[in-house]
Amino acid sequence: MNTLEFANGDSMPALGLGTWKSKPGEVFGAILSAINIGYRHIDCAPIYGNEKEIGEALKKCFDDKIVKREEVWITSKLWNDQHHQEEVVPALKNTLQDLQLEYLDLFLIHWPVVVKKGLYRPGSADGFISLKELPIGDTWMGMETALEKSLARHIGVSNFSVKKLEALVAGAKVKPEMNQIEMHPYLSQPEMVSFCNKNSIHLTAYSPLGSFDRSPKVKRMDEPVLMNDSILSAIAEEHGCTAAQVLIAWAMKRGTAVIPKSVSPERLKQNFEATHVSLTATNMEEINTLNKHYRYIDGSFWTPEGSPYTIANLWDE
Repeated sequence: MNTLEFANGDSMPALGLGTWKSKPGEVFGAILSAINIGYRHIDCAPIYGNEKEIGEALKKCFDDKIVKREEVWITSKLWNDQHHQEEVVPALKNTLQDLQLEYLDLFLIHWPVVVKKGLYRPGSADGFISLKELPIGDTWMGMETALEKSLARHIGVSNFSVKKLEALVAGAKVKPEMNQIEMHPYLSQPEMVSFCNKNSIHLTAYSPLGSFDRSPKVKRMDEPVLMNDSILSAIAEEHGCTAAQVLIAWAMKRGTAVIPKSVSPERLKQNFEATHVSLTATNMEEINTLNKHYRYIDGSFWTPEGSPYTIANLWDE
């Protein structure tokens, strides 16, 4: 298994299990299957609504001595309605209680977006708080406190642009060690990869298979289906594997972590076996030609009329 190395000597498995869209009632079995298959990296978030069930599954794995706590990398995130500095540690403690853990390996700011207390996704502008009113720097001081209290071993962000990372790095006492972003061959983000490499910030790719299992309500009619790309299919045939395995292998070959989601034991096993797919330099070059700068998760749900957030200022493009 490839790993990402941190300055303190910690190692994060490059392949993890994503739990976004994993329904309660399904995720318990998915975690047990994943751990038994060999996964040692689980990506969570309270907004996914399944951390209590994940906590039960982790407890069973630890109690049954299938794996030790220190052998599993657990990531979770801070939701948008808890960005005030003094709210960060209590939010993390709630997550730790749900996951039945004493610490997280990695704690991330989920979005550079702030909403009013108790809201998930505001439907109108009055549910938002602008970053001028509540800057990310204030939230980050709360993240640093969580680190100081040893409630998280590492801290980082998610869905941040290069511009936002630059600003955060410039003002932080402890710089972020991770940015978790949508990343796949249709959105390969070369500028972000270059910036993070230069600044010793790791990257995790979410929706690495093109997020084809999203609700039809949030899909665009004309969106491209990544898994059906002819170049990926040809490379998969060359290696005797699936297009999904090619996508996972591509992400790891670039030196990033990747967190495909599944609750199917068979699919979990297939995804894990992507660690044995060795893409050639020519394969990588072919895949790199596919970049369309296409976001499946474009953040438009943060941009109702009058919102302080727009597509332009969210991604700074």
